Amino acid sequence: MPLISLIAPRGNLGAALVSSLQGAFGATGDALWLSPDEAAEFPVTQRPSNFDEVRKTVSGQHVDLNFVDDANRRKSLLIADMDMTMIGQECIDELAAEAGVGERVAEITVRAMNGELNFDDAVLERVDLLKDLEAAVIENVLNTRITLAPGGKTLVQTMKKHGAHTALVSGGFIQFAENVATQIGFDEAHANRLLIENGKLTGEVARPILGRDAKVEQLTRLSPDTSKAIAIGDGANDLGMIEKAGMGVATHAKPIVAEAAPYAINHGDLRGCLFLQGYSIADFT
Repeated sequence: MPLISLIAPRGNLGAALVSSLQGAFGATGDALWLSPDEAAEFPVTQRPSNFDEVRKTVSGQHVDLNFVDDANRRKSLLIADMDMTMIGQECIDELAAEAGVGERVAEITVRAMNGELNFDDAVLERVDLLKDLEAAVIENVLNTRITLAPGGKTLVQTMKKHGAHTALVSGGFIQFAENVATQIGFDEAHANRLLIENGKLTGEVARPILGRDAKVEQLTRLSPDTSKAIAIGDGANDLGMIEKAGMGVATHAKPIVAEAAPYAINHGDLRGCLFLQGYSIADFT
């Protein structure tokens, strides 16, 4: 039976709202609390006709509302974007800030993630602006500018504990992705490679460029039955895998992605991707 899922930042989900939505959606079953004051769900017979309207309303209360198919909820593969998904930054923007071209690169990044620019062209244009930057800056950026997204480590470790395979698949750079994957505990990482000669960035990346299509290819390679996968991301280049996976989640995503994705977490942290799969806080690692 399908479910209505409500997820909010810790302490922000009240029983009164859950009860009110049960009435608004004509639900007859009891609500199940996956985490007190944070995540609850209740069964419905079908997708409510007023779901989209109510979803927008409760979003104003910092609550994520999702309509979830209860069949095969727990996924055996997690495939995740890195920049602004598993970490709180765009790595290329942080490198650009060190190179003194931050504003120019950030503007291109925003347009690419909003789907306004071809992703491959945007990668090449931005990387070209980093030409001759000392490669040692990469380690400095990793140590001083990159932060892990809240809940990400719990998401990965909990899914692994329950037998899932986890892959970090980024349109960013492997020089960052391998480090981030190790910190969080991903089983594998894939990303573009910045080319380096004589200790400096050449302004080029290795071909082929890992973009939207390559992310879908990694998804289907790792899980030929894509219904068994959960894919998460925030940018336009993530939409392919988000739409193809059994559970595709836009996490704090750009508007074009949040609107198109089957599921969205806009207010809670990445542990929300566990609640969507039916995990309770008692299951978390």
